[in-house]
Amino acid sequence: MTNKSQYAVLESIAARVMKLGKSGGAHDTEVDVSSAADALTRFANNTIHQNVAEQIHSISVRAVVDGRTARATTNKTDEESLRRTVATAVSLAQNQPENPDLLPMLRAQKYQKVSRFVSATAEATPQDRARAVTKVCKMADKSRQTAAGIFVSGQTHSLLANSKGLSARYEQTRSEFSVTILEENSSGWAKSNSPDIRNIDPGALAESASEKAAASRGPRELPPGHYITILEPPAVLDLVGFLFYDFAGTAVEDKRSCLTGRMEKKLFGENITIWDDVYHPLQSGAPFDGEGLPRQKVLLVDRGTPKNLVYSRATAKKMKAKPTGHGFSLPNDYGEAPMNLVFAGGDKSTEEMIRSTERGILVTRLWYIREVDPYKKILTGMTRDGTFLVENGRVTGGIRNFRFNQSVIEMLSNVEMLGPAVRAAGEESFEMVVPAMKVRNFHFSEATKF
Repeated sequence: MTNKSQYAVLESIAARVMKLGKSGGAHDTEVDVSSAADALTRFANNTIHQNVAEQIHSISVRAVVDGRTARATTNKTDEESLRRTVATAVSLAQNQPENPDLLPMLRAQKYQKVSRFVSATAEATPQDRARAVTKVCKMADKSRQTAAGIFVSGQTHSLLANSKGLSARYEQTRSEFSVTILEENSSGWAKSNSPDIRNIDPGALAESASEKAAASRGPRELPPGHYITILEPPAVLDLVGFLFYDFAGTAVEDKRSCLTGRMEKKLFGENITIWDDVYHPLQSGAPFDGEGLPRQKVLLVDRGTPKNLVYSRATAKKMKAKPTGHGFSLPNDYGEAPMNLVFAGGDKSTEEMIRSTERGILVTRLWYIREVDPYKKILTGMTRDGTFLVENGRVTGGIRNFRFNQSVIEMLSNVEMLGPAVRAAGEESFEMVVPAMKVRNFHFSEATKF
């Protein structure tokens, strides 16, 4: 189905919902309707063992009745299911307490164009994914290693509309390849995703993971302590991702943010600058928020100093600020958050970071991360799939994985080198644009047994 015909279907559903809302007692109606198609090829033990595909429709209806609002959702598009969903939203709204902070729905808006729908990704077939995965499995067989992972491709079309005349469209493709290469006592990992499947090189990712698995054979155990640490972009991503909600106006107002009382004060190193920028060429996502307000590029941290927060319309009114287009769909308890973090990078390669290190640790990725202290932003978790000792400017072998207990605030105050900012993919956080980092005094608290 072409994009034009996809939107014809979505617009037809939205029009039916608006009509049902008007006749069903809603003073105003909002509908978020989306259609997604995803396919996945999964492999393990050097063999493809699963290929699945799914198509999903989601129709989420918000009704406003006398200053009250509520939402109901369905995945069915027949008239009776839409009628029941609208009736449920209206009934739930009527039984809510009146919300004095509820603002009128937005009228029509203008949006900056973003192009994130790639035909090559939308047209990818199971055979395309299988051919790429087969090459990876053969590579692992030849190296006497074991490969496991996934190769995903898909597309999404969405329409946000309301009875005030707002109509916001967004379409995006996505592709992702993740591979883990296993040996008897070591492993390596690599992952990448992009709206454009042509940006993903499964062979190169598998080769990188294979080299890490081979280089970390027979890992040694190091004592816990504070080490110079080189964090590759996926590891950086999964740590700094825990900061995203701290930049929400609601979180600061409610004193749930590590930035409460710290705005306009030097908090990180001079080399740390952060934006939220949905328009960055390495980012993805819609150019509007959950209410349909256009997203703005926001400078969050300027050379180590937190400068700005992001706001939904309601939070901005409460805090006497300007909304930035970062609100979530209503109703919600969270307000807003920056979903497109972009860190300023540097010009140092990972190899240069290694060459400049007399003794330290190189980390590929982290996992099982949990927050210990929200205000100090202390996180705990473990390294995995490629943790190495660096001595005299070179990697000298693998080490057993560490548990860490580290404040992200302190970490971002101790960054000695930055690599170029890249689109990174991890496991604990959504994708961001971040650099590799060389950090001093990173705290590894305990060695694991593997």
